[in-house]
Amino acid sequence: MKTILWLLCLVFYSQISLGADKQNLFRYDASQPLNLEEKSTEEHGGVVVHDIRFDDVAKQTMSAYLITPKGKGPFPAILYVHWLGDPETSNRMQFLKEAEDVSQHGAIALLVDMPWAVQGWFRNRDLQDDYGFSIRQVQNLQRAIDLLIQRPDVDRKRIAYVGHDFGATYGAVLLGADPRIRYAVLMAGTPNLSDWFLLGSQIQGGQREAYIKKMAPLDPVNFIGKAKSVPLLLQFATNDKFIPKDKAELFANSASEPKELRWYEAEHELDPQAAAERVTWLETQLKLTAASSTGN
Repeated sequence: MKTILWLLCLVFYSQISLGADKQNLFRYDASQPLNLEEKSTEEHGGVVVHDIRFDDVAKQTMSAYLITPKGKGPFPAILYVHWLGDPETSNRMQFLKEAEDVSQHGAIALLVDMPWAVQGWFRNRDLQDDYGFSIRQVQNLQRAIDLLIQRPDVDRKRIAYVGHDFGATYGAVLLGADPRIRYAVLMAGTPNLSDWFLLGSQIQGGQREAYIKKMAPLDPVNFIGKAKSVPLLLQFATNDKFIPKDKAELFANSASEPKELRWYEAEHELDPQAAAERVTWLETQLKLTAASSTGN
């Protein structure tokens, strides 16, 4: 009898431990200094673009643009996270023009270079590290939010996120892990990490199934719905060869209300109409003055 009770207690506490581990997946040392460094500044159309560096969770350098408007604030802030696509825009440059336009109307913007900004990153990465890598990227995005909220000119109640492709995929996970994000635009994200990480992979059979099972706890569909009462704009393309309609709908259906799902007659990179609607949506949600339409 004592043995049975011991086993039941072991199972019970193991389940509690597993639940806690899942909740703490993205825990990081928030006291670790950012070691923020400004490399240069340029004024563009009434806003200032700061070329900055700061430390990620592994104490590696992250490059970013910080764009600040005129005035003392407090201003809403937007974290922009780029896609993996055209090498010229698979970096912090993707949203630069858009972010400058939005900043002119009263928002601070932070555009970060993620690891997929490095040419050849996808094919040269270690498949066995994808799980740990994914956790680190969510933590790094939290570090970027830390940078924003440490600024006295940022309104902590108006933090927004904009992400495309990998930026949208990890953004969906971030929404469920970090309540500081109050608004989000997610463009062409995938509901399951393995959908993309296995693109072009030769692994099959049991090895493939084991990989999918390993990555499943980090899938965006497990997290995006936890962002209760966070207004979402979800943008997808009708001719996207990477995100078929059923995957887009699974991603969207997993999200909580309030949300808007919008389709565009475009390919994976989306189009100027999506950019214009994204800017307008952000203006409305963040209560900015009307900005002109823009593209990536």
